[in-house]
Amino acid sequence: MSTHDSDKVAALTAKIADVRFPMFTWQDQHGHLLSQPMTKEEVDKDGGIWFFTSTLTGLWNCIAHRPLVNLAFAKPDDSLYVSISGTAERVVDRELIRSKWNAGAQAWFPAGPDDEHAVLVRVDPHSAEYWDNHDSKMVQLFAMAKAAITGQKPDLDSEHDTIKL
Repeated sequence: MSTHDSDKVAALTAKIADVRFPMFTWQDQHGHLLSQPMTKEEVDKDGGIWFFTSTLTGLWNCIAHRPLVNLAFAKPDDSLYVSISGTAERVVDRELIRSKWNAGAQAWFPAGPDDEHAVLVRVDPHSAEYWDNHDSKMVQLFAMAKAAITGQKPDLDSEHDTIKL
């Protein structure tokens, strides 16, 4: 478990706070990329991003051998997109599972937090790249139309940066 700069962790946490369901991408045993939506349970004080999963999934099996993963967070209504690369860690700790247990986990694991297949994955982020546009949709549309007519890049109030953790 890495300890990251608290200001960078706070910046990343703020960017993804309102996005509950990122796409989680990992590699299978052949190196092929696979993705699925996952429910973000929390971001811990060290920047680790937690998920429940099952020991019966391909994700659980594959990250044991190829732990480098990507999380893609999107909030299209706010023109916010965040791509996080990191290392996934498999966590089987019944006390920790019980402490993070919630109604969403219960829906997937009706036997409760002691279900032998209910486990956690913690992603330790290495870096996060984000695109965040602060203009309204109407302003964005106008800027794009103007750019198409003038041949110049759109003038938008947007940020694109990388957070190195």
